[in-house]
Amino acid sequence: MGKIRLTKEFGFEMAHALFGHDGLCKNIHGHSYKLFVTVIGEAISDENSPKQGMLIDFSDLKKIVKGEIVDRLDHSLMINTSTKHKNIKEALSGIVSMRIVEVEYQTTCENMVMDFSDRLKSILPNNIALHSLKLYETATSFAEWYASDNE
Repeated sequence: MGKIRLTKEFGFEMAHALFGHDGLCKNIHGHSYKLFVTVIGEAISDENSPKQGMLIDFSDLKKIVKGEIVDRLDHSLMINTSTKHKNIKEALSGIVSMRIVEVEYQTTCENMVMDFSDRLKSILPNNIALHSLKLYETATSFAEWYASDNE
């Protein structure tokens, strides 16, 4: 059997701000992100396996991506701790209840998709490789990551 690609779509709501940006994105604002995760590999051929014919059960892929990315980021504020934005957490503590995700990069769609690729590659089952990611920040704007571009 040959290689198969499997894609699952995920969604989450998240706020961020781009420190030092020269436009409106320097302000805290939110997006309805859509993430498309595509994996590649060969379907299970073992006739005794309950997963025969599957590359990975969609529910198993969902558990992996939700656990590593979606559940961690949904309804949160992502801040870059290598800038003055690191003070946002301290300034807001005690004032509002807020989920804050701290990263050490500018919180652009491009950097996020790179981060997601690193996270997912390290936890996918051995017989499955991450093929590509597509992260929509808005309905018309997205960043893509392809394994073949990063070998």
